[in-house]
Amino acid sequence: MAGKVFTGEEVAQHNTRESCWIIVHGKVYDVSEFLPDHPGGAKIILKYAGKDATAEYEPIHPPDAITKNLPPEKQLGSVDMNTVKKVEVVIRAEDKIRQERFAQLPSLSEVLNLHDFEALARLVMNEKAWAYYSSAADDEITIRENHAAYHRIWFRPRILRNVTNVDWSTKILGIPTKLPIYITATALGKLGHPDGELNLTRAAAKYGVVQMIPTLASCSFDELVDAAAPGQSQFLQLYVNKDREITRKFVQHAEKRGIKGLFITVDAPQLGRREKDMRQKFEAEAPDEMDKNDQKADRSQGAARAISTFIDPGLCWEDIPWFKSITKMPLILKGVQCWEDALRAYDEGLAGVVLSNHGGRQLEFARSGVEVLAEVVEKLKEKRGIEFPNEKFQIFVDGGVRRATDVLKAIALGATAVGIGRPFLYAFSTYGQDGVEKILQILNDEFEMNMRLLGAPTLKDVVRDMVDASCLHQHIVSVPDDRLFYLNYESMAHAQLRVAKDAKPRL
Repeated sequence: MAGKVFTGEEVAQHNTRESCWIIVHGKVYDVSEFLPDHPGGAKIILKYAGKDATAEYEPIHPPDAITKNLPPEKQLGSVDMNTVKKVEVVIRAEDKIRQERFAQLPSLSEVLNLHDFEALARLVMNEKAWAYYSSAADDEITIRENHAAYHRIWFRPRILRNVTNVDWSTKILGIPTKLPIYITATALGKLGHPDGELNLTRAAAKYGVVQMIPTLASCSFDELVDAAAPGQSQFLQLYVNKDREITRKFVQHAEKRGIKGLFITVDAPQLGRREKDMRQKFEAEAPDEMDKNDQKADRSQGAARAISTFIDPGLCWEDIPWFKSITKMPLILKGVQCWEDALRAYDEGLAGVVLSNHGGRQLEFARSGVEVLAEVVEKLKEKRGIEFPNEKFQIFVDGGVRRATDVLKAIALGATAVGIGRPFLYAFSTYGQDGVEKILQILNDEFEMNMRLLGAPTLKDVVRDMVDASCLHQHIVSVPDDRLFYLNYESMAHAQLRVAKDAKPRL
């Protein structure tokens, strides 16, 4: 039956919970039995029962997600798209305004820093995408602290050094990179741009930096690997599946495809509450009193919940030997938040750790990566006598980085490199691949200037004595406001009354 070509009318007849067919990318699938198991709830699938669901499916799923999750017999065949009734898309007034703003985006030459991309993205992105990309845990104190922590570190520049030529290239896990940064994993790229994470792959190739492919990319893993230029290096961020056989196959496939490092996410046994995302999702979907499966808990988590219920909360230290047994790739734990766990990772023989609180999206009041960095370097020297940066055990940091000076502060404290995530999302959501390339050019220019001003011809010259981090652990301290950052920061909303359109405001 898989070779059968259906008409749109035939598919449209299967529009009930008992017989639910959908069309994705011109193929017909019977998802009737899958409805109760869909992480995002049955309601969203039933909305497209008997119809073309491609537009809803594509931004939050890799192209092969449906074929991987449905048995072959449920993949019924193809459809003559000329016979398919188009799903009426109602464009709201707000969305029309956002679309009009795209035509008003300034020239890229007028974009001077990473903050600019965020300010523009907020104006032109749709609500679902903006809520997912920008949201963070609880009161969003941690996401702000990630950035503010860098302001408690001050430079001690050196003078009268020959900085005619400066070089900010380095190696990450032995891989040459032209900048001491990597594009860290961020999910659901197609929410911001039709090409999704491909924007990152192509720009990373042009600028000689490493891209970390996310487990939850909108593009398929193989699509992103296939798009890499000859000799381009990529990492893989891994969410560990409850079904370890699925994880084993994924990891070993990645190794065969040439992935150079496996970054295992260890800070997300359960999703944090991301209330901007949750509120937006709640308002976007009216209550479904006819929904026989109670999916309220899933929907309340926003876009993230719909794609992440497979993550194993039982992942533990005892699983490390298993990972070592299934791959020879360097293993890095992503999401380490204290020196004790960094020390154990070192003792377990891992290749390194990423000091990270998941971009402030998980545990509220988890300290910033750069604050944890200072204590990890101190304690590992004290306990094991090792100095950083260290080729055998590398420390990475992510979260809150907006300037090359942030990166240089982390390097001075002992980091090998720094991961940058959200700014790249905002860049391709506004300008596509050109936006990503602009960020990398901005960082290149900033590195050149700041290394000269620091008196550091190479990254090896960016040492601990070049920074004063004595206030780093003080969480109540006066620092100058970062006006650009806080102009972009959108305050969280309270619950609001439902007001009829014709109701007069209360005086």
